[in-house]
Amino acid sequence: MSTSEQPQRSLTPPEYPFTAPQMMNRYVTDTGKILPRKYTGLSAKHQRAVTRTIKHSRNNLLAL
Repeated sequence: MSTSEQPQRSLTPPEYPFTAPQMMNRYVTDTGKILPRKYTGLSAKHQRAVTRTIKHSRNNLLAL
């Protein structure tokens, strides 16, 4: 493996693009409420990032 090749890694929750609301369905209820950390199991930093991404998506009318 050469140095220019980077292994593929999956996105962490804060890295989810706001243009892909289907990736965030794990963090919202069926009615669209954002789940708290107690249920998502995310750290506080990641939870804030997910919340920000969901709200950004909502503001752009991409997700409900």
